[in-house]
Amino acid sequence: MTFRSHRPGDRDAYHHGNLREALVETVLELIGKHGPMGFSYADVARAAGVSPAAPYRHFRDRGALMAEVARRGFERFASDLEAAWNQGRPDPAAALDACGRAYLAFARREPAFFAAMFDSGPAPEDDPAFSAAADRAFSVLRRAAEAVAATFPASNRPPALMVALHSWAVVHGIAALFLDSGGLALPMTPEELLEAHSLIYLQGLAAPPGRAGAP
Repeated sequence: MTFRSHRPGDRDAYHHGNLREALVETVLELIGKHGPMGFSYADVARAAGVSPAAPYRHFRDRGALMAEVARRGFERFASDLEAAWNQGRPDPAAALDACGRAYLAFARREPAFFAAMFDSGPAPEDDPAFSAAADRAFSVLRRAAEAVAATFPASNRPPALMVALHSWAVVHGIAALFLDSGGLALPMTPEELLEAHSLIYLQGLAAPPGRAGAP
């Protein structure tokens, strides 16, 4: 997993009274190097160039710091999905596909945030701010799924929540597959795999009962 280059001046942020931001940036860098579980709270302080006690001025423990990183990731992620949804334009199916592509693009562009969000985020009940940010992201997919479901005849309309969860599971699986492929050469791009799934899935939903997946 590759992390974006550290911005000049981040190491000096603490000395300008912005330790909180410096710690977040340091965590993202450490995730890129070691994964979300590959470093301790003391490692964060050391990498940020501050004393072991300094991070406690802003975060009660490592979990609280990781929750902050995950929350920020979900806020960016939700904004990307919202822009891709574009109020359902040009049509719901195309807009849902755009959300999937935005999901893949975010995972590729922000692998450290992505790992923090899904591999080390807190339990929703433990951090309301994190939970609200994650809910905002899922709500975009939920609205997209509701719009897609509404295009089907009432007699054969799939549950919108099911469509949303299926879409989330598939695109997340594709993103994880390509992020963690270990250098394995895969015969399709993430976007091609997503497109193939979308066509098969929507065709299956449109098939008469008892004939899902039929030509």
